[in-house]
Amino acid sequence: MAAHTDVAERTRTVTTPDGLELAVAERGDPSRPTVVAVHGYPDDRHVWDGVVERLAADHHVVSYDVRGHGGSAAPAGRAGYDLDLLAADLAAVCDAVSPGAPVHLLAHDWGGIQAWHAVTGAVPGDRIASLTSISGPCLDHVGLFLRRRAPRDLRAVLSQAVHSWYTLAFRLPVLPELAVRSGGLGSMVARTERIPRPAVRDAVNGLELYRRNLPRGLGAPRPRRTGVPVQVLVPRGDAYVTGPLATSAAEFAPDLRVRYLAGGHWVVRHRPEVIARCVAEIVAETGGETPAPAVTRARSRGAALVASGGRPDRAVRWDGGLAVVTGAGSGIGRATARAFAERGTRVVVADLSADGAAETVAQIEHRHGAGRAVAHTVDVSDDAAVAELAARVAAEHGVPDVVVNNAGIGVAGPFADTSLEEWQRIVDVNLWGVVHGCRHFGVLLTEHGEGGHLVNTASAAAYLPSRLLPAYATTKAAVLMLSQCLRAELAEQGIGVTALCPGIVHTPITTATRFAGTDGPAQDARRTAAAAAYARRGYTPERVATRLVRAVERDVPLAPVTPEAHAALLASRLSPGLLRAVARVGAVREEHR
Repeated sequence: MAAHTDVAERTRTVTTPDGLELAVAERGDPSRPTVVAVHGYPDDRHVWDGVVERLAADHHVVSYDVRGHGGSAAPAGRAGYDLDLLAADLAAVCDAVSPGAPVHLLAHDWGGIQAWHAVTGAVPGDRIASLTSISGPCLDHVGLFLRRRAPRDLRAVLSQAVHSWYTLAFRLPVLPELAVRSGGLGSMVARTERIPRPAVRDAVNGLELYRRNLPRGLGAPRPRRTGVPVQVLVPRGDAYVTGPLATSAAEFAPDLRVRYLAGGHWVVRHRPEVIARCVAEIVAETGGETPAPAVTRARSRGAALVASGGRPDRAVRWDGGLAVVTGAGSGIGRATARAFAERGTRVVVADLSADGAAETVAQIEHRHGAGRAVAHTVDVSDDAAVAELAARVAAEHGVPDVVVNNAGIGVAGPFADTSLEEWQRIVDVNLWGVVHGCRHFGVLLTEHGEGGHLVNTASAAAYLPSRLLPAYATTKAAVLMLSQCLRAELAEQGIGVTALCPGIVHTPITTATRFAGTDGPAQDARRTAAAAAYARRGYTPERVATRLVRAVERDVPLAPVTPEAHAALLASRLSPGLLRAVARVGAVREEHR
């Protein structure tokens, strides 16, 4: 899909069945698939300008001002804003701009409410090829959500009620009009949502949408269903429509795709390139083209929601997802790859050892079938190699949902005995490896606009000083701080960042740790002793992997795992002097992954 187009806009008027004239704009070749965009409250068709610009090179894109808004005529009274009339307007526009072929609907806010009304019975199904709905659920679905979910999921219902406070205020007489005409309401919305101040006419007329339709739609809701392919885009930061409400459509739309986006209610203005890409992908899919990886994942998520009756849970979150795990050829990395696969996620298994990565893939496929994991060999200390891995993953599998920067090595021994080469190697792998992973995969996640999560494996040594692990602890402390900084930076993009601090875990890294100042038999003896000590501790990589997945689900910034990791974190905050004193006598033993 082209990033933008210079195709000129063409305008016309379309007369509605009850005689109103609607202002309609078209861009792009009418022989291409037609996308009809329907705006919400208190917008006009220009809310779609950024999306239209990006779609029009490959699509015939139509936007129009809903009755009473922009350049369209307004009905004489409140009854003229009835949903049946709005759906009839939509059908009239579709017939005028695409008389011989079905259209793809793109709808936001009240535009989504109208579009849902259309696809669930008001407009013949053969006129609509697909619906992409953003923050605009079917009113009947809202009513059923509030009634059916209240006894079993009161928290979700109360959360939506709090988000919907304004719907009651807008139904009051006189006061909403005064708030609009005084400029207060428009200024508040413009400031909080970072959008242009809405036109007074649009904001006043649009109040009748709430007054006419909410009492009727919510008072006696019906289970309105559709067989039209539906794509629900859920902005994670929407201040008005919660995720559970948006995805409750699963009960009524069996051919469903669900995608979670970074951004707020007006994501259509703030991330038009993301909206345009999502629309282009469902148009291509329903047109018979091979689905993009993101669409395949969205369908898997939608199918899981349909199966769950529209109630998202952990299984729904992971089903059809994609995770990338480095250092996944053994230890915590392997256990993490297997844990994600257990939850229905496809896994890219990356490791310096081709044999180790292949073995992890074999274990996953033995349990879950072919195609659930793929192996890649990568040296995370090599920036170009990590960049190539990110590019290959995006091209072959799509942008991942989760990236676990887990690869690491151990170096133990006093600072004076640690050579420059040993310092260089551990910094290259433990710190630069995480930096490379965050840089290249972070860019993918940011540009994709659908959020995601980065997990960086740090260590309890990051906050637990020791004379035994100066090099290792230094790299892990840097990873911890890097993760905290990235979490602040990427929050607006809907990308979570977690620093994982395992503790003493029995993994193969102990047999490969470099003990500075020793060689030959002494080196082997130290490794054997360390491996035996960690084996006696008995904390398995599988338990760490379970905690890691839970940390992603809960989006926690710092995830200590073992009891000693928790205790050390608490001590570092309450009594750092005591930890420094213990470090001086060498009584502390940290973990290697």
